[in-house]
Amino acid sequence: MKRSARIEINLEALSHNLSVVRSFSQSAKIIAVVKANAYGHGMLTIARHLQDKVDALAVACVDEAKMLRESNIDCCIVVLQGFHDQQQLEQCLALNLEPVCHQHWQVDLLAQQSSDTQINVWLKIDTGMNRLGIAVEDSAELQQRLQALSIVNELKLMTHFANADDKTANSNQRQLDAFNSVLEGSALEASMSNSAAILSIPGSIKDWVRPGLMLYGVSPFPAQSAADFGLRPVMTLKSHIIAIKTVAAGDSIGYGSCWSSQRESQIAVVAIGYGDGYPRHASNDTPVKINGHICPLAGRVSMDMITVDVTDLANPADVGDEVELWGEGLDVGEVACNSSTIAYELLCNTGKDQ
Repeated sequence: MKRSARIEINLEALSHNLSVVRSFSQSAKIIAVVKANAYGHGMLTIARHLQDKVDALAVACVDEAKMLRESNIDCCIVVLQGFHDQQQLEQCLALNLEPVCHQHWQVDLLAQQSSDTQINVWLKIDTGMNRLGIAVEDSAELQQRLQALSIVNELKLMTHFANADDKTANSNQRQLDAFNSVLEGSALEASMSNSAAILSIPGSIKDWVRPGLMLYGVSPFPAQSAADFGLRPVMTLKSHIIAIKTVAAGDSIGYGSCWSSQRESQIAVVAIGYGDGYPRHASNDTPVKINGHICPLAGRVSMDMITVDVTDLANPADVGDEVELWGEGLDVGEVACNSSTIAYELLCNTGKDQ
């Protein structure tokens, strides 16, 4: 059965956002991040649109890269988690992928590989994220080892910010200083900037940048909207009204009776819920757009329905009216804020089946 909730993807907005990335990125080459199904936007759709417009695509794992290659995406693909074992290393070679090495054993595995095929490799340096990456003090040794391997065609360096979305975080400068110390005297190309760093830490822009969230038209900063940076949302989430209820003053709505009307109210029931990826923890008054006007969520989100207070609409809402949950007319970041989460999660959850 086809569900009422639907996603619309605006590729023109994607191209526009890429131009914004370029305006902030000086002359850096662009790695467009399409992992996690392109943040819910549909990895194949996004990759096909971007492959001739960017210098590389980035995925999380070999399986994602394999899917792109099988769909005739032939541009450079960076695998951010690198290879997990010998079989995946062989796939990286066969599919002409660029894996990220972030552990000593991955370098050891490359050294043991006998192959006439060469591979481009990224070495990830841990400058303070403390997740993946080689310690700064080990980076010189690992660079030398990788550059000495006949299997390695080109070596590049990268690191990742832990708090780039917090402009006040002192750790940003510490990480930048640490990475600069690794790059001092090096002729290797490097990458540091994600979306937040592209927009707020110009010193972090090296040879390559890695935009993700901003490509999809979303601000990485809670206090600033996408429009503040000239970004346009690529995803719009829509549904429609399936019922209108009149409730008396004092009546409660939905599970847990967590919203009660202060007056006689008109309540629209909309065919979307957490089963469609809409956030269950969206609070009362989370904005919903109906007939071009913002209306407040009223009551707890159900599996496939939400209830919205449409009492104050100048033109009364009716069954069948279109509802926008986020997109061109409603910033997903605002919905995320009202749901105690981040836009990344909303996009990925809602678009998981794209």
